[in-house]
Amino acid sequence: MVKHIVMWNLKDRAEGRTKAQNLEEMKIRLEGLKDKIATVDYLEVGINFNDTQDAYDIVLYSEFRDREGLDVYQKHPEHIKARDFIRKVRLEKNVVDYEI
Repeated sequence: MVKHIVMWNLKDRAEGRTKAQNLEEMKIRLEGLKDKIATVDYLEVGINFNDTQDAYDIVLYSEFRDREGLDVYQKHPEHIKARDFIRKVRLEKNVVDYEI
């Protein structure tokens, strides 16, 4: 099993929307990938409520059967559309992929 975890901090304003609006838009777009990409075994998105300086704004947690499944996900046109939107609204990103 492969686990894919991504955390982002967003700009205060981007694409004509506030951070809160873009967080909701990201959540909708990312959660929609579960039903559009067959190799996604599990996917959840959480918007942070912790207001400490070290916290990130939003996180994606997803699981795949293997590395090939993750690769299919990352190259899928629906993922690319979501990624392109996220790149416009994010300040920073951290990612971890690992196998268990």
